[in-house]
Amino acid sequence: MSKEVIVIGGGIIGLCCAYYLQKEGHQVTVIDQSNMDAGASYVNAGYLSPSHIIPLSAPGVMRKGIKWMFDSSSPLYIKPRLDPDFLKWTYAFNKSCTANHVKKAIPVIREMAVLSQELYADIRENEHFTSHYRKDGILMLCQTEASLQEELHTAKLATEEGLEVNEVSLADLKLLEPNVNLNVIGGTHFKCDAHTTPNEFMTEMKAYLKTKGVLFYANERVEDLDLKNQKIVALITKQHRFTADEFVLAAGSWSAFLSKKLGINLLLQAGKGYRINTSRPTGIKLPAILTESKVAVTPMNGFTRFGGTMEIAGINDNINKTRVEAIANAVTKYYPELTLTKDEKDGAASGLRPVSPDGLPYIGKSAKCSNLIIAAGHAMMGWTMATGTGKVVSELVSEKSASLNVAMCHPDRKF
Repeated sequence: MSKEVIVIGGGIIGLCCAYYLQKEGHQVTVIDQSNMDAGASYVNAGYLSPSHIIPLSAPGVMRKGIKWMFDSSSPLYIKPRLDPDFLKWTYAFNKSCTANHVKKAIPVIREMAVLSQELYADIRENEHFTSHYRKDGILMLCQTEASLQEELHTAKLATEEGLEVNEVSLADLKLLEPNVNLNVIGGTHFKCDAHTTPNEFMTEMKAYLKTKGVLFYANERVEDLDLKNQKIVALITKQHRFTADEFVLAAGSWSAFLSKKLGINLLLQAGKGYRINTSRPTGIKLPAILTESKVAVTPMNGFTRFGGTMEIAGINDNINKTRVEAIANAVTKYYPELTLTKDEKDGAASGLRPVSPDGLPYIGKSAKCSNLIIAAGHAMMGWTMATGTGKVVSELVSEKSASLNVAMCHPDRKF
């Protein structure tokens, strides 16, 4: 049965929800408070990464986070503040940093990432998309023995999950990256990963959806949600009052604010990430993670992107130059012949990633609202999991069996 569905949020998750909903025959409207041309969906590393199977909330992360709290250039920076939502999130995050949680989360993350990668390929083939896409894998580059051993442990877990990954020596790296000088001792190569140029895919997807009758309302902030008998009867912006049969909340880091209007308390914090682009030839062929610095390197279509850091400091779009410098310094540390220029660093941009306490997204219906499906909290895995999330959301709206078991991602789960 065809339904009218409003998707709140025009980022990668919202667009993929809209894509699969219209495929199911629903009439879809996408509403976003921005112009839909910036933010996390445009500045991310573009990875489709089944390799990233370890959730952010892993043993030892909170300890590192407390240590790094006093260093604004650290890979993970948690700004302390006396905010009830932040304190609840911090408590739940610390509670989730266990080996048992990681063990349970790995299959969920792996299944969502693998399905999503397959769905990206299907979209490209079925809709004749031409945006940049390559499946060259990803290198995990290490400068210390401790980091290398940690990556080898992750590689072992990934292999047990059926993912293709090999240890690589310096000799191997010279063959894989013949045009760059690397200051590393070795690493691993996840052959299962792919990468894209995000703005190209976003532009192509929006254009496609418009041809299929999906309506877009940009620069429309949701002011209120009219709830009666645990059901949304209207969505209100300054300009319009919208009605629909079903609503999808895919507003990224802003999802927690909107869910509160419905009495749903999503534990969610904005994790700011930064990117620096260079259009100069770098010689870099393969995407890589600079493991000790937690910096991502992506050879995109016509430029190379360097991105990273997780800055949990509330919702804002301020550029912290200390963190930009940290990324630039890491690049030169691993690629000694490459130095990013002042202009390139001055052109840095940021995006806010919605981070749940346990490293798993929120996907599903809360018991507090019968016609709302939540799709948020993907943190650094939003690009990787977007198509799979969109597919599952469309199946929930259409009252079909879901392609994946997302029970661990339920919005009402306890921490």
